[in-house]
Amino acid sequence: MSFTVAIAGRPNVGKSTFFNRLLEQRKAIVDDVSGVTRDRQYGVAEWTGKSFNLIDTGGFVPQSDDVFEIEIAKQVNIAIEEANVIIFMVDASSGITNLDESMCDLLRRSKKPVLLAVNKVDNHQRLLEASEFYSLGFEQIFFLSSISGSGTGELLDAVVAHMKEDDLNAEVLNNDIPKFAIIGQPNVGKSSLLNALIGKERTIVSDIAGTTRDTIHTHYNLFNKEFILIDTAGIRKKNKVHEDLEFYSVIRAIKAMDEADICMLLIDAGKGITAQDLSIYALAVKKGKGIVVLVNKWDLISKETNTARDYEKELKNRLAPFNDVPIVFISVLEKQRIFKCIESALEIFENKHRKISTSQLNDVMLKAIEQYHPPVVRGNAIKIKYVTQLPTRTPSFAFFCNYPDDIKQPYQNYLENKLREHFNFKGVPVRLFFRKK
Repeated sequence: MSFTVAIAGRPNVGKSTFFNRLLEQRKAIVDDVSGVTRDRQYGVAEWTGKSFNLIDTGGFVPQSDDVFEIEIAKQVNIAIEEANVIIFMVDASSGITNLDESMCDLLRRSKKPVLLAVNKVDNHQRLLEASEFYSLGFEQIFFLSSISGSGTGELLDAVVAHMKEDDLNAEVLNNDIPKFAIIGQPNVGKSSLLNALIGKERTIVSDIAGTTRDTIHTHYNLFNKEFILIDTAGIRKKNKVHEDLEFYSVIRAIKAMDEADICMLLIDAGKGITAQDLSIYALAVKKGKGIVVLVNKWDLISKETNTARDYEKELKNRLAPFNDVPIVFISVLEKQRIFKCIESALEIFENKHRKISTSQLNDVMLKAIEQYHPPVVRGNAIKIKYVTQLPTRTPSFAFFCNYPDDIKQPYQNYLENKLREHFNFKGVPVRLFFRKK
């Protein structure tokens, strides 16, 4: 069992700033607007050589009518359940509020060790004023400033002191595990798909577009399948990114693509593939990620004999030139074929790591080149002598020839098609390089 620490508190006390400081990266969105963190945020932090999982929760507002605040309250409860230690954060500049007292009641009921962190103590005057927080009755109180980092060391020492020997030996997220990012436009059902796959409500789901503003990592280990699912915030067109938050969400989704091995592009069956979906797709191809296209809300489409076949054909035309990708028609709501998309993603993960021996490559590819020679350029015959696979993360092949700069795109496409015909690289972009022999 790995050791987990949750940061909880009312909105706008500086939880996300503290979270980012511990992770030494900008993972949670920070803004002066209260209620920016809507979902649980996960990361792995390290202190004195000991690693632990860290959860940043949304601001807790009890008995609220706001749809997001109700969901956040549920999420905070789940985070408190999951954590071994809770850091309860309050704000020295505003003193004890009613919301702090409600949070106190909740934490006392949880029976978990609670460390009270009084944030924004950045001068001597504030330190004197902050002594009122002793009245909350917590044993361990720490005065700190998330922005400057003063006082965080003592708090982390106390966190690590709660760790037992078996927690220290626990594995932190393994890097060999496949990572799948669920990408797509806002409100196509990305969070619902994540929840359906893992059977728990990990993300807030509502009909309001843009509910997921941060990426969320979930470790999945069921039915002999193990991988990490990354749910991303929806990617919008640049001209739609009005709010700063939207802008961060787009960057976050793109970063999630960087972390992932396979991107699961979710599109809405009713709307079809839009220009925005195509640019997301092109970005994933450019980054050399494996791709599976999931057509969601398929249950809402009226069907005839060849509806799926025609839809797929139309999709592949739009995705050209790289359209050798699996297309899975799903309904997250009806849970139709949702595990098929995981099987496809795992298969693509295998394809992405496929290594082909040089002898086998040359047997196949030199025959294909013999059947159809590269066009003559400026009276010179182009001769390709030798092919080998390069040791890269995306399948890449080097063709050694006498005039590498004169091989035009149509012939490159021919070679790529031959590679795909003989070796299974479905769902994976393939890179071809031409080098001087």
